[in-house]
Amino acid sequence: ADGAPGSLLATAGAMRAAGLLLAWALLHPAASQQCHPSSPGGVLRFTDRHAEIQVPALHRVPSSLDPLYGLVRRCLDLIQQNPLPTGEPRAGTRDPSSPVPQVLQYELGYVVCAAVALLFTVAVPVAGMCFCYCRSRRRCGGRLRAHRRSVGCRRRCLLACLSFTSLIILISVTCAFVTSQRVKGQMEPGLRAVPSTLRTLRQHLANVPQGVQMVVDKFEVPRKQIISDLGGKHGAGQHPELALGLDGVLTVPRCLAGLSRSVGLSIHAQLKAMTYAALADLQDRAGDLQTSLHHLQIVHRTARALAVARAELEPALRERRRRVVALLDDPRCTSCASGLGRAQGLELGADYGKVPSVEKVLKALAGLPRSDFAEMIRQGNGTFNSIPELAVERMARVTQDLQGDLARTAEKVQSIADGFPLPDYTRPVSEALVKAEQQSQPYLREVQRFERYRWIAGTVLCSIILLILLCNVTGMALGVYGLSKREDPSDYECQGEVGAKFLLVGVGLAFLFSWLLILLVFATFLVGGNIQTLVCRNWVNQEIYKFIDTPGNLPPSMNLTRQLNLRRDSNLSSTYRECKSGAGLWEVLQLDRSYDLDENLKTPKYMADFQKRLGDFTANLGDVRLLLSEGRQDLETFARSGVDEVDYGRFQEEMKNPVVQTSLPSLARNLEGLQKMQRNSTVAGRLAAEAQALWHMQNSTVQSQEALVAKLGKSVQFLSHLAPHLKERVKRTLATTASVEARLPVQAQQILRQELGCFTRKELRYFAQYLNWVGQTLREDVASCQPLATALDNGQVILCDRIADPWNAFWFSLGCCTFFLIPNIIFAIRLTKHFRPIRNRLM
Repeated sequence: ADGAPGSLLATAGAMRAAGLLLAWALLHPAASQQCHPSSPGGVLRFTDRHAEIQVPALHRVPSSLDPLYGLVRRCLDLIQQNPLPTGEPRAGTRDPSSPVPQVLQYELGYVVCAAVALLFTVAVPVAGMCFCYCRSRRRCGGRLRAHRRSVGCRRRCLLACLSFTSLIILISVTCAFVTSQRVKGQMEPGLRAVPSTLRTLRQHLANVPQGVQMVVDKFEVPRKQIISDLGGKHGAGQHPELALGLDGVLTVPRCLAGLSRSVGLSIHAQLKAMTYAALADLQDRAGDLQTSLHHLQIVHRTARALAVARAELEPALRERRRRVVALLDDPRCTSCASGLGRAQGLELGADYGKVPSVEKVLKALAGLPRSDFAEMIRQGNGTFNSIPELAVERMARVTQDLQGDLARTAEKVQSIADGFPLPDYTRPVSEALVKAEQQSQPYLREVQRFERYRWIAGTVLCSIILLILLCNVTGMALGVYGLSKREDPSDYECQGEVGAKFLLVGVGLAFLFSWLLILLVFATFLVGGNIQTLVCRNWVNQEIYKFIDTPGNLPPSMNLTRQLNLRRDSNLSSTYRECKSGAGLWEVLQLDRSYDLDENLKTPKYMADFQKRLGDFTANLGDVRLLLSEGRQDLETFARSGVDEVDYGRFQEEMKNPVVQTSLPSLARNLEGLQKMQRNSTVAGRLAAEAQALWHMQNSTVQSQEALVAKLGKSVQFLSHLAPHLKERVKRTLATTASVEARLPVQAQQILRQELGCFTRKELRYFAQYLNWVGQTLREDVASCQPLATALDNGQVILCDRIADPWNAFWFSLGCCTFFLIPNIIFAIRLTKHFRPIRNRLM
């Protein structure tokens, strides 16, 4: 305690820092704090819930036969140049007889082709019969009548032409074989894909309620997040960082362990500057009281001790002055006159009996401090630091109630799945798909059966064509070989004759099966050509959807708009485009006209109770007593004690005077010097004795009084610095402490309201994210319409790219074979004459 005046500057600096901190805290109220910025975890992540039943998209596969396919399509475009009729049917079309001319006019290209095929079917067999009749009369296919120089040239020309037509027929029949096998390979999986796709679409629609339920079940994501924010992960134990006192720096991190602890820590963090500043100020005033009382006691005791010591020193000093003056005035003392003046100045200096008494002040402070300020500050600090734990305790009930509100919210969210109307709209579509699947089975089986017949007929006829080519090649080879062996053109040679007969066999086979070939070509051409020009060509440019949408083009039983349960102002074209772009059945069917999804996904409908409970909650979390009544009375008594009324200047003026006016050590050393100068031993001895007596007085009495004066000076200095500001500081401390005690509950309540408001907005954002995701998912993903568009596109790929293209290439290739049989027959008949002997040889 004796060192307290030495720490005066440090204490004053701490007081100024505490005052500035307190002023900042009072000028920046806690209620002005803003919500903490959202962390990266503030965005919820939901699993994308797309339609589980997907229709795999098919694509056209590039092929080496693509040039052939393109050639066939261009030929069909020339044959059928009329666009698909998509306008309103004329009134005359209601007459049952009127559609026939219209169809004939539309199918004019096919009618012309049918006429050509009919002509071919009749003309070629008739020509064959005529040829047979001529052969029986030895008129056709006989021998040359005369040998001319141009015979060899004509023979080579006929050989080249027959070889060329045979080569074209070979290439065409090869393409016919390949495309026939490709049709056979694609037909079976293509036919299986029809019921499979219908079944997949039906399963997709059947899974809509399950998908809606899965979306609703995702409420677990925001529910777990809100419960995590409510409950927290840490227990209610004391945080070690809250155990620091006023001498340490209390750093409380923003804790995300739970709502209650977060609220408590926020209150603590925002009010700690103000509270700790008030406690520091109070601690300084308590220190001032203790230190002032200590120094007043020192001043009182030291002044009395100095007065008593002065009274004791006065007779001894008077006697000593008399003896020294008498000795120095002795005539026997040599050169002693110089020290006589200093000896005569041996008188007492400072008189501490004249200084003001502090006994009245000590009586006023008697018994102080009656309260333990250190314990009081420790308790206030502990109570304030326990606010987070108090918040956990006070908010335990409301946390449980909020969890119950979340459970009831989950039941309300379930009503979204229960009231979702999409299954009522998809049920007719599912029934139409079931009906289409059942009705398509017999037709698909018939198609498969006819395809098998087509493949058999095509394979047989292609084999016959190959046989005809074999006859041609064999005939030409034997004929040429016979000609090379023949020395005279009129000589008979068996190889040439056999070659001519092979060519005639080929001609006979051509006449015999040409009508079957043209019938197969026309039948496959009629089917494949109409599929390409009526369906595929218009499917690619989507004109077929316009045709279906036009009333009257299809029978009422095939009204797809009604069977697919589309809205009245919609059509298949717009539905396809919407589905293709990724729209959901919700948008396609415009269910928002009958079910307001946005209204059913408003946050207040589900979180009103949760929000109201947080809004109505109140708790007293700032009731902290920093200064008890006993401590307040002690400080008030300290301020009224009169410490500031004592005249400390009188003490300081008196302390400027020495204890003895003449310095005893200086006088003693002067006497010791005079002793050495004396010749009279008696005088010298007396001088030495007087010097020794002065040294003894200095060491035994004067030095102790000087030490008391120094001690008194330190206490007086401390009190003189404290006294002018004592009342002001005590008054400010009492006012600040009272203000902080009054403000703590108010500001704690404001921070509580602010934190609960921030928490409410944060949790409502979580729930709003969920509801927005629900709305988007129900509209776009759960009831996706894209599988329908994909199924239609797959149908176009299967029917047109994988079946119709090779089918049309098959009849085109077979048709080329058939029509090139005509020049083949002509060249073969003409060439047979050159392989036989010449009747008349002309030189």
